[in-house]
Amino acid sequence: MDTVATRTTLASASHRQRRSIEEKRRIVEETLVEGASVARVARANGVNANQVFHWRRLYQAGRLGGTPATVKLLPVSVEGPTAAATPQQPAAESGAGSIHIKLGHAQIRIEGTPDAGLLRMVLESLRG
Repeated sequence: MDTVATRTTLASASHRQRRSIEEKRRIVEETLVEGASVARVARANGVNANQVFHWRRLYQAGRLGGTPATVKLLPVSVEGPTAAATPQQPAAESGAGSIHIKLGHAQIRIEGTPDAGLLRMVLESLRG
């Protein structure tokens, strides 16, 4: 039972390439360059963009060997409660607080209890 669909499936399966860890890492690192498009990098390397996004997650988790180039540690200082806390309701117990981020001349101050999704978006945009 040799149908066109069967032959097409077998032909596409035989064209699948096995990529080495080094090659996957190189492709992912191409996508991490500022202004790079995952879709363009994937197309240039003959890979599906969804596959490259999967490799990026592996890379960021440190599962493609080596140290991910995107991991950069920043200095952090933690300070105790400020004058905003009152004796009746300390800041730690109220669940409210503040976050101050200083990068060069830019400063971001987040007061209260921020939405986790919004905070993630702000921090990822700073990461660049």
